[in-house]
Amino acid sequence: MKKLLSLALVAMMILSVVSFASAEGQTEFNVLSGISALSGGYDNNPVLNTMMEQAGIKIVWDTWSDSLGEVVGTRISGNAASKNPIDAFQAVGFSNFDLMRYGSAGTFIDLTPYITPEVMPNLTAILEKHPEIKAAITMSDGKIYGLPAGEQMGTAGIGREKDYSIFAVPQFSMINKAWLDDLGLAMPTTLDELHDVLKAFKDNDMSAKYYGNAAGTTIPMSTGFDQWCWGQNVFYAGFGFTNWPNDVCMDLVVDKDNKVNFVSDDDGYRAAVTYFHDWYAEGLMDLEMFSQDTNQLISKCQNGYVGVSTWWEINEIMGPHAADYVYLPILNGPDGTSNVTLRTGGATNAGQLSITAQCKDPAALLRFYDLWYNGENTMQLQYGPIGVYFTEQDEKGMWKSITDEESRAKYNKSAGELKAQSEVQGPKLILSEYYNEYFYMEDRAMERLADIYDYWMQFVKDDSVYPLDCVFTEAELDDIDYYRGDFERAVAEYEAKWIKEGGPTDEEWNAYKAFLDRCGMSTLLDIYQSVYDRYLAAK
Repeated sequence: MKKLLSLALVAMMILSVVSFASAEGQTEFNVLSGISALSGGYDNNPVLNTMMEQAGIKIVWDTWSDSLGEVVGTRISGNAASKNPIDAFQAVGFSNFDLMRYGSAGTFIDLTPYITPEVMPNLTAILEKHPEIKAAITMSDGKIYGLPAGEQMGTAGIGREKDYSIFAVPQFSMINKAWLDDLGLAMPTTLDELHDVLKAFKDNDMSAKYYGNAAGTTIPMSTGFDQWCWGQNVFYAGFGFTNWPNDVCMDLVVDKDNKVNFVSDDDGYRAAVTYFHDWYAEGLMDLEMFSQDTNQLISKCQNGYVGVSTWWEINEIMGPHAADYVYLPILNGPDGTSNVTLRTGGATNAGQLSITAQCKDPAALLRFYDLWYNGENTMQLQYGPIGVYFTEQDEKGMWKSITDEESRAKYNKSAGELKAQSEVQGPKLILSEYYNEYFYMEDRAMERLADIYDYWMQFVKDDSVYPLDCVFTEAELDDIDYYRGDFERAVAEYEAKWIKEGGPTDEEWNAYKAFLDRCGMSTLLDIYQSVYDRYLAAK
């Protein structure tokens, strides 16, 4: 009897929380959001504005592309004392670690009481149908601090035998073949051969020679530094690995024996940074690679200055010169080594929408975000509005997306640029069944999946990946919190130093490895191994 009364009391408390929040009557909300570099902002987005009208609310958007991490850190630390507090953080890249840290501290509220048929009917129905998604967003304390996002888009969707995520190989390297042909040069197959090609591009000032740009504008190779789809990291394959982002703790390597490893103290890593210093010193790598943002890189590429770069695909970054570029193969290193480390993908991410304790009416705001989990709305948030990106429906009621040719003719931009301009980043679940119910997979996605499976996978020797949706205990998160920042900063700073200045000597390398241990590398590795072991056992 006592147990029944307790359960009833808990239920009444949960209902009172939701009722109290709704009773506040807040209709205007401040949301800080990440945004695509090509986006013009969300104020005039027709899809968002329609959903706000349906939910009876207004959102004041504070959107950021560059410097997003700094802004979030500043705003989240001072939010409680702010006269104009942030009600929700959207698409700012919170990890499960961040969610647990901010959730347990009371900075973010538990969303569990609001994920109900009354407040969030669309999401509730999805979680009932896909319990694995609910498991992925439920933290170790049993609470939910962020709404789910994920894209179930893989090579199985285009009829391939194995299913690899569209995110499995984030960087596609590309080269200006028109410049190669003009100089009578063959496609490079090794890093040493690429070095000689880049030198030829520079010595012949190909930007000026081929496109008529100003003298001296040629940049043989331009990328970012340790960026996700636009970094230099794919070229490390010639030393036996690729480390895609600078977020070292999310870029673990898993071998066939399920052993977890950071590459940042391996001999191959040392050889890579030593090798590429020579390229940087010769001016073959962009001297601005450590500071430039995506807009600067895209501008250089679309003006015809760049011979080699990396990006999600060719058309989007090269724009009017796209036809002159082809993908580079994965290049063998000086000793004949090459390998591509796959990234995890298709996993559910819980860090795309979190509501702060300063929000007076979470239920009202969450009714708006529940509309994001309607399949047709999701489709438009991901790609663009009906009438812009989606041009017509077939006899099955399935929407067809604009072709690249149509987009260039109508909007003077590629379909990829149109998508990037229209996309709203945030808590979107693109379920695999949507490709049979709402819209066809875009041509570009099918092409990229085919490229991954048919082209890039031939260079992958081990397709093991460390999953994004592992769940950590509070004690593990405390240890990660203590060590992670110093460890990742140390790796990034030394990598940049060695590429710029050369090295490391034996003495510097040994001192570096000892410093990483003092920064907690061994402790972090033990944690990630334990978490992965639990994940495998649960799976």
